[in-house]
Amino acid sequence: MPSWNIHIAHVQRLLHEQDARALGICDANAFLFGNLVPDIYVGYLVQPISRKVPYRVTHFADPAFVPQPAYWDFWTRYARASADERGRVSDVVLGAWMHLLADNVYNAANNRYIAERGIEPGEETRKRKQADFDLFGRTLELDIAPQVSRSVLQQAAAFPQYPIAEADAIRAIAVADDVVEQNSEHHIADTPRYCMLDASFFSQTYENVYHLMVRNLRAYAERGALECGEIGSDGNA
Repeated sequence: MPSWNIHIAHVQRLLHEQDARALGICDANAFLFGNLVPDIYVGYLVQPISRKVPYRVTHFADPAFVPQPAYWDFWTRYARASADERGRVSDVVLGAWMHLLADNVYNAANNRYIAERGIEPGEETRKRKQADFDLFGRTLELDIAPQVSRSVLQQAAAFPQYPIAEADAIRAIAVADDVVEQNSEHHIADTPRYCMLDASFFSQTYENVYHLMVRNLRAYAERGALECGEIGSDGNA
C-alpha cells in the first residue's frame, strides 16, 4: 500500500493546485487527516492503539497479495448514509474515500505491472514492491502535516464506519508529523534505483491518482454525495 508520505503528498498537491471549495473540501486539515484514517486501526503504523479493526473492514478488500480497496463500497455504504440534507459529508469521510481510491489505483497498477512482466506474486515480490514505494515516497517534498483541532477530533469521533477515539486520533497525527519530518531528513533528490518497479510506473500512476481524485471530488462538489456516480480511471461516470 502507499505509505503516508505518498497520501500526504497527494493532498498537498490537491490543495496547492486546486480550489479546495471546488472539490467540496471545507476543512483542509480534517481532509488531510481523513486521508490517513483507513490505516489507523490496522495496527501497524499507529502504536499503541486502543483497538484493531480487520484490514478487510478498514480497506474494503481481502488482505491478499496486493489488495485493491473497493473505494466505492465505502462511499455507498458509509459516505452517502452520513450525508446531510444538502448531500454533504464530513471532510474526514471525504479524505478516507480518497485514501481508498489512491490505494486502489496504486495497487491495481502494481498488479498489472507484475502480470505484464511475468513476475510471480508472493511475499518476496510484495517486499520488493513495498521497498520501491518507500523509495518513491522519499522523493516527494512535503510541507504540510495534519494538526490536532476540535473539528478533526469531532469528525473522527463521528466517523460513520467506526468511531475514532480521541487518543488514537492524536497519536495518529503525531505519527504523521514524524513521517513528514523523516521524509525531509531522508529526502531523495535524484531518481532512486528501484528494485522491481521503475520511475515511469510511479510518475504515471501518481498522475493517474491525482486526476482521478480531482474528477471524483469535483463530481461530489457539484452534485453532492447522493448524486455523484462512480468515475473510473478513463474519466467515465
